[in-house]
Order: sequence, then structure tokens, then C-alpha cells
Amino acid sequence: MSAPGATQSKARTIVGIGVGNALEWYDWNIYATFTAYLAAQFFHSGDTTSDVLKTLAVFAVGFVARPFGGFVFGWVADRRGRQLSMMLAVGLAAAGSLVIGLTPTYETIGVLAPVVLVVARLAQGLAHGGELPAAQTYLSEMAPREKRGLWSSLIYFSGTCGIIVGTLMGAVLATVLTKDEMAAYGWRIPFVLGGVFGLFALWIRSRMHETDTYTAAAAAIAPVERPALWRQIAGHRILLLRVIGLTMGATVIYYVWAVAAPSFAITNRGIDARGALWAGVVAQVIFVAVLPLWGMLSDRIGRRPVLLIACAAMGLLLIPLNAMIGNSAVMLAVAMSIALIIIGGFSSIGPAVYAEMFPTSIRAAGLGVPYSIAVALFGGTAPYLQAWFASIGAPGAFYWYAIGLAVISVVTVVLMPETKGRDLSSDDHLELLDRPAR
Repeated sequence: MSAPGATQSKARTIVGIGVGNALEWYDWNIYATFTAYLAAQFFHSGDTTSDVLKTLAVFAVGFVARPFGGFVFGWVADRRGRQLSMMLAVGLAAAGSLVIGLTPTYETIGVLAPVVLVVARLAQGLAHGGELPAAQTYLSEMAPREKRGLWSSLIYFSGTCGIIVGTLMGAVLATVLTKDEMAAYGWRIPFVLGGVFGLFALWIRSRMHETDTYTAAAAAIAPVERPALWRQIAGHRILLLRVIGLTMGATVIYYVWAVAAPSFAITNRGIDARGALWAGVVAQVIFVAVLPLWGMLSDRIGRRPVLLIACAAMGLLLIPLNAMIGNSAVMLAVAMSIALIIIGGFSSIGPAVYAEMFPTSIRAAGLGVPYSIAVALFGGTAPYLQAWFASIGAPGAFYWYAIGLAVISVVTVVLMPETKGRDLSSDDHLELLDRPAR
């Protein structure tokens, strides 16, 4: 009799990963989309710039929990199964969203309001830090080896669909509600819906099977024979540094363009909220469309060429694209679209590249911990640093910082070996991945 994972339909895998991942990204990123509204409701100091910076600081604080989430949920995924880890992550993310949507404002409960906001974001940080490595690992292990790049694109495809829903909801609400109505209750709607949809995602994931790769590996090793997970992870230092090097440049540019660009345009460029949010929707739709194309290209020519094109182009075009925006919503849409087409080269195949680096026994936690650390240090702080440099009259300093990180990512790609087509059920070639490419 075949293992459960072998009989699970492709459709169930795609729906289970896609719906849950979309909800996770929706819950995580609507905070950035609604920054301008949250600032007034949870801090209310009278200084708009100060309130926005505080709100973005909370956004960054949520990233502090992501490395812990990467380890905790990665441990669950590597020791108890990928499917269980994904269920727990999506449930916790939805709960955090519901708490934000139902929390009274600063005007009602005073300083307790931002305290609750921080706790909710920390919970979501734990969940998101665990969702990505577990979902990426599950999808990569279920995918056909020759099409792993294409299947890998589902992570950001579905995640971006979640962001699009959140951004689209913001655009629609800003269009149909007055500013007073948005301030009074409109901003709560997306968060409450995120909590409700979480129950649906939890049900879908409860019906998924474990991957054959994990099941076979778990059966081959008795629990008493396994060394501590952190010792196993620490034994692959080059792989950990490689994950950080790959991630640091891409995550900064991703969060600037894919997540925070509409909010930054509203608060720092004076672009109308409706125009900025609709610009974000247009760019995200284009991003979704190109992801499978990049994935298929990597299955043909390899991971390294695609990563080099994306990372190098991101660094070269960052300043020109920012200058293109001006104070026009139309140009914001054009600049975001170009940026996201380029970023798609990294985002589409990142999950496959990370999974192809590590052995089965530490695949989720091994990539989850360094990835979450890099995202927390560089991605989570990107919107705050961008807004802060702009507030002191030195916006260019942030872009040179981002370009420097992109250069590090390029160097990392140059030094890494090609991983396309690696057999994830075998660790025979692992020694080649633990040293630089020649």
C-alpha cells in the first residue's frame, strides 16, 4: 500500500498550501497596508509622523518573533510533521489578526491599546516565522523534481494573492467609506475577516497528508537516535550563512516595493490613499502573473542564473524606480510593477532553492531560523528605516543601504553551487552544498 502522501492529489496539495499561505500573508501584511489608519487609532499623539513611525516600529517588532517561530514551528515540522506545523501556524496567525481587529483604540483604553497591538503582532510573527519554512518544505517535497521551480512559485503566488486581497480591500473601503468611517470602524474589517477565514484554512490543512519524504525519513530514524535539532543545524554553518546572504538584499527590496510602497506613498509623497492602494493592486497582479514564468525558467536554465539576474537588477534599478514615482499614483503603479517583475525572479524560486540546500531531518528549521533572522533584521526594519530617512531629509541614504545588501546577495549567489533537480529524499550530495562553488 502506498503512503498517504503518494495518494494525495495535486489539487489538494495546491489548495491546502495556497489557501493557508494566502491567509498567512494576508494577516501579516494588512498591517502595513493600513498603517496610516492604525497610527491614529493606537497612538494618537497628535503628530502624524511620530504616530506612523511608532506604528512601523511595531511592524518591525513583529519580526523579532519570527526567528523563534522558525525554530519552534521548524522543530514541529522536522520532528512531528510538516502538516501539523502548518495547521498550528495558520491558526495562530488568524488569532492575532482577530485580536487586532477587536482591540479598543488608544482613546478608549489608553496605553493598553498599543500593548495589545504589540502582543498580537508578536503572535503573528511566531506564526509567520513558522509558516514559510513548513509550507516551503512541504511543497518542495511534494513537487516533481523536474518542475520544482514552477511548484515553488506557488508560495509567493498564493501569498501575493493574500496581499492583493488585503490591498484591494483597503482600496475598496477607502473608496466607499468616508475618512471618518474608515477611522471609526472601516480599518477593523480586514482584520476581523482574517480571523474568520482562518477557521476555513485550518479545516483545509487538517485534511492534508504528510509528505512521503518526511514519512520515510522519520521511519528510518528512531527518536532516541536523533541529536538535538540545534546541534544538527549548527553543523551546517555555510548553509546558514548562505540563507542569510541570499535573503538580506531580497527581503529589504521586497518589503519596500511589495508591501510598504502604497503606505509610504500616502504618508511621504502626498499621493491620495485611493490612488496609491489601487496602484498596489495593479502591481501585485502583475507580480503574480510573472512568478510561474520565472519558476519555469529556473527549471530549464538553473537556479543560479535566475537569482543573479534578479538580485543584480534589483540593486541597479532601485534608485531610478524610486525617482520615477514623484507624486503620481500612475507612476507609482508603473514603478511598483517593474520592481515586482524583477523581484519575482528571486521570490518565485526562493522556496525551492532553500529546500534544496538542507537534509530532510532539518529542512524546515534549518532554513526557517536563518531566513527569519535575515527577514527580521533587514526586511522588518525596511519600512521604518525608509520612513525615518525620509523624515530627516536623507531618503537617498536608505537606497544606498538597500543596494549594499543587494550586492551581498549577488556575491552569495556567485559562490553557491547549482541545486536544480536535487533529489530531496537523498542527502548524498549534501557535502557539495556545504562548501562554496568552484
